Amino acid sequence: MVVVIVGILASLAVINYTPIRERALDKEAIANLKLIMAAERIYRMEAGNYFYSSDIGELNSNLKLSLPTTPNRTWNYEVAADPTRVIGNCAEAIRNGADRRRWHLLDNDPDGEPDPGGCIPVY
Repeated sequence: MVVVIVGILASLAVINYTPIRERALDKEAIANLKLIMAAERIYRMEAGNYFYSSDIGELNSNLKLSLPTTPNRTWNYEVAADPTRVIGNCAEAIRNGADRRRWHLLDNDPDGEPDPGGCIPVY
């Protein structure tokens, strides 16, 4: 009887673990997008322009960040520009894995919070 109860509790824990883990990973992406955008603002004050790249190593080096660079990282990050400045500077997090979930943050976003979905293709 004890084994059956433990088995039921374990199966409930496993079922509930995945959504909780994904929410935590989304929070990681949101925090990193805010960090990237803050670093972009500092870079712009120092260099006079934004830094755009889809290479995490370049983002880390030029924006003085320490985003994960390991091959099995959870997210890829990139910063894109809109030459017309309609959407502005856009930082994007792309989930590695099956679902390729995306978050983006625009520099001119009124609430300053990342939103689900990707940047409008601008390059």
